[in-house]
Amino acid sequence: MTSLPTVRTITGHPLRAETVRGFASWAGAAVVLTLGVLLAGSSPRWQGGWAETATELHNAQLIVVPLAAAAGCRQGGRERRRRTGELLTTAVRPPLARFLASALPVAVWVAVGQLLAVGLALLATWPYALGDRPHLALVPGDVVASASAVLAGHVVGRAVPSRLAAPLLAMAGYVGLGILAVSREGAGRHLNPAFPAGDDSVPLWWQSVAMAVWTAGLAAAAVLAYAARRRAGALLPLAAATTAGALLVLTGDGLWHTDPLARRQVCDTSVTPAVCVNARYAGLLPQVSKALSGVTGKLEGVRNVPVRWEDHLGAPRGGEAELPNLTPIGWSLVRGRLTDPVDFAWQSVAALSGHDECDEVPPRVYRTDEAVEHYLAPSPGEAYFDELSARGTPAQRAELQKRRAARARLAAMGDEERRDWLSAYFAAAGTCAGLNEVPTL
Repeated sequence: MTSLPTVRTITGHPLRAETVRGFASWAGAAVVLTLGVLLAGSSPRWQGGWAETATELHNAQLIVVPLAAAAGCRQGGRERRRRTGELLTTAVRPPLARFLASALPVAVWVAVGQLLAVGLALLATWPYALGDRPHLALVPGDVVASASAVLAGHVVGRAVPSRLAAPLLAMAGYVGLGILAVSREGAGRHLNPAFPAGDDSVPLWWQSVAMAVWTAGLAAAAVLAYAARRRAGALLPLAAATTAGALLVLTGDGLWHTDPLARRQVCDTSVTPAVCVNARYAGLLPQVSKALSGVTGKLEGVRNVPVRWEDHLGAPRGGEAELPNLTPIGWSLVRGRLTDPVDFAWQSVAALSGHDECDEVPPRVYRTDEAVEHYLAPSPGEAYFDELSARGTPAQRAELQKRRAARARLAAMGDEERRDWLSAYFAAAGTCAGLNEVPTL
């Protein structure tokens, strides 16, 4: 008698099947693609600064959280679209297990996609970083918030019988988070997982933990209230979320403080004035020193000049001149390089010599300021404006002749005479009270 072949039945856990096949992996890919497009479009303003990279990644939560919620909502409505909802009610597994088997893979893939995007952004910043260190304090809270949005969206997808639930939820989430993000008042804005962060600010060490408990607690409470047999179990995560939320609200603006590194400077003291840059961009000092080398060379031996160009938070202190703004990244500084060293040098000289803040500047003083700037570091637009004046009214042409004559007189001085004249000029420069003491050319 011939025996029948043995049939082996292999069954895998539903979580594995949902994780490796189906919609979950596409949701993770959507997060990577979305973050990739957002970051690529704004790369000049973050690539090269660790703090700027962290800020850009965190502020992208305004898009990622609604996207994650929509992905969870779409997955939650899957059985309704397939018309298999009644069939699943006959399954042996309890409702909560079926819910998690469907929702958790999407949450995991969304979290993995976000972490992958964070890693790629850090790799893109690393070749251009000028100092500082990677800022990762906000990443755990952001990832948990996105995964929690998937679970909450899954509940909405199960509860709302509409194919439009997912896009409407995404739109509502974007608008809601956006309103909270632009709100300047109300402690409740600190509950926003997309609360905008500043480049010079860092959170308290526990802020990300509290945000994770706040968002995960709300999502877990919603899941248990919807799918658990004993819905009273939702009170525990709800209590945790309430505690974390109260902590965030009560701390308020104290959740953030100025980055200590942003208060420090690194300086090149081999020249006068010394050249200082913020310690967050310490690697930029050689470029800045090179851009200003022509100016510092001409000021060698000149007295009464400021002690240094400063690049710290707040107004310049006594004996300092303000370095042109290096931030926000994307203007003067892109991917670790000064975009226009000539313009940077001219702006630096203007901070040394000008009287722009005075209410009324006599024409002779204006011509003297302009001649000093022309000698130390001419404006990139000088030739253009001279050409405009040359084609202008007779008064404009006459004024141009006077400016050119002042430039020529300063250039024609001997080295010692010029140093003495510049010393007298800088003794009266930068103050409106000393306008009458500015030497004439």
